[in-house]
Amino acid sequence: MKINLGLFFGGKSVEHEVAVISASQTLAALDADKYEVIPVYISKDNELYTGEALKDVNNFKDMKKLLSQCQQVALQRDKRKVNLLRYPAKLFTNPVIASLDLAFPVVHGTNGEDGSLQGFFQLLGLPYVGSDVAASAAGMDKWASKCLLQGAGLPVLPGYCFNSTYYFAAPEKVAEKLEGLFAYPMIVKPVNLGSSVGVVKAADRPALFQAIELAASFAQRILVEPVVENLKEVNCAVLGDFEYTEASACEEPISSGELLSYADKYQA
Repeated sequence: MKINLGLFFGGKSVEHEVAVISASQTLAALDADKYEVIPVYISKDNELYTGEALKDVNNFKDMKKLLSQCQQVALQRDKRKVNLLRYPAKLFTNPVIASLDLAFPVVHGTNGEDGSLQGFFQLLGLPYVGSDVAASAAGMDKWASKCLLQGAGLPVLPGYCFNSTYYFAAPEKVAEKLEGLFAYPMIVKPVNLGSSVGVVKAADRPALFQAIELAASFAQRILVEPVVENLKEVNCAVLGDFEYTEASACEEPISSGELLSYADKYQA
């Protein structure tokens, strides 16, 4: 008997399109003899849809047509089952589309990768793949990650984290604070985004203001760090749980410029 696996992807995030591509790759890699894959697309409005048309990534070129071929759904806990229900329900029609045994979240960025979706699954009592709520939240927050690593005795760059409302109330004061901590150039980042979105190198005060305001358009909190000269970036994935972990081979991604950009990661 196959396991009913809900493949959740998309989400209200600037990395929405990356999640769609990742879901297509995940779907191709899953064992069809073991899993009955039920795609659950999370729209940019946080609405849930399911349907076979979601399994073909080419259908996402025309979102209006795609969603017209899909069924909007909601999740409900019913005793020991988590059901995928038609929404809105129709009279004299069984609302249950499928019962899920397991959730596989394939999400990037805020409102998904940051623990919010994982918390939703935990409230439903639905087992899910990947990091738990605390690990997801800490891993997505660059400042929280920095503090945790520093507390564990690992070397990390110094940084300064602040709220965008503080900056807009007193931009000169923020600039003076940063210039007292770091020399130019500085790296400015939204604190809780991935995929290099909103990450900018600022060489002087006018560029610093522009970089902070760009980052503030994506996140409420901003992280500023000193630049590392002759930077080498290394990627390593870890698979496992509390009892056993396995690290992947390390890879060094190639950048087309000073920083590894969104285009380098997903469009090169």
